[in-house]
Amino acid sequence: MEEIIFPNQIRMYRRLRGRSMQELADHLSVSLSAISKIEKGYRRVDQEQLVRVAEFLDCPLQDLFVNEQNSQAEVVQSWRREQERRNKINEKSGLKTLGAGLRQIRNEKNLTLIEVAESADMTLSVYHRIEMGQREVSDKEFKNIAKALNMEPEALKEEIKSLDDKGMLEEIIQRNDAKYKLLSTPRGAIASFMAQSAETTKVSVYGTAGKDGDVLIDMENETKKVPCPPQLANKKDIYAVNLCTRRLGSVLPTRSVMFVDPSDVVSVGDIAIYYATPGEAKILSIREDENGQLYGLRWNPDERIEIGNDDLSKIHKVVVINL
Repeated sequence: MEEIIFPNQIRMYRRLRGRSMQELADHLSVSLSAISKIEKGYRRVDQEQLVRVAEFLDCPLQDLFVNEQNSQAEVVQSWRREQERRNKINEKSGLKTLGAGLRQIRNEKNLTLIEVAESADMTLSVYHRIEMGQREVSDKEFKNIAKALNMEPEALKEEIKSLDDKGMLEEIIQRNDAKYKLLSTPRGAIASFMAQSAETTKVSVYGTAGKDGDVLIDMENETKKVPCPPQLANKKDIYAVNLCTRRLGSVLPTRSVMFVDPSDVVSVGDIAIYYATPGEAKILSIREDENGQLYGLRWNPDERIEIGNDDLSKIHKVVVINL
């Protein structure tokens, strides 16, 4: 899943709920140090982890983000100071020139962010930050990027230097700076989380409210189309489902859209669509009992849904959630 870094209120909600950092670390299966960095907005997490944090803290997912109107002023200021610090470091290390050069060369070769990221064995988020001049690049990563651009590493370095000497990168750097200034605010960071790139196709969305919190899904009648998340662009079987039920609890707002990959394998901690009948589905959180058997959990009220081995083909994994 797409990795993100964002200003958050996880620590505030954790303390309000009387939960310890160790409990949250155990829930996410990460180290105590990782939780500390996540709470400070310094460590990247993915959307599945965010959903699990919201579930653990019993709060709406969107409330985990810093809100300039309702969040503590020192939290907002801390986020801004961190972004300014990183920006100064990047200026000194020449990362902006590198990122602008890569973007210029990629565009000249008519390649998309997704194509280069995948060929370089990177997530879209990581490569996007490199082009934005906001992430350092190791020698191995640079070689992978050069290969993705069908160039030798030394030739790529020389080409970037040549573009810089000709003054061809200044405009890109200025555009990146303007975009980064937007992303340096809590509102902009959330927008970045919701859509890393405009290079998307459209995905059909299905689902209307059924009885007892079920979702009626008729593949012959879509309710709308929405942009496909960039990281799913190469998935052929992706479809989307409206979250038109409160049986998932207060973790997600009802306007959310869940992107589903029927070919992906579900595991513990996933959210999934379970087709009780061909046109009627339940939204479940996948859990595991003491015998290692998977089952589904619904809330409001709590309900355990048994999952047999013959049912696995009826379960489609939710891979991305747009709020």
